[in-house]
Amino acid sequence: MISNLQIRAARALLGWSQNKLADEAGLSVITVKRLEASDEQFQARFDTVMKVKDAVERAGVVFQVMPDGLVHGVSLRKT
Repeated sequence: MISNLQIRAARALLGWSQNKLADEAGLSVITVKRLEASDEQFQARFDTVMKVKDAVERAGVVFQVMPDGLVHGVSLRKT
């Protein structure tokens, strides 16, 4: 699962506003704001988080998964 910090970091890497992320993920801006403002153990529907993850991955963000299976960072895919 990705964290609120990774959502913000992915958006920052892409130079996207919260509105742009909401549009790309098919979500409301309020939903994106709530996800990003949540604490480290945020509660969100799985499909909502996957929409955000899929949107930023389509744009070139890579989530780094460590051997323990947890996602720990984000970077941009080389073009």
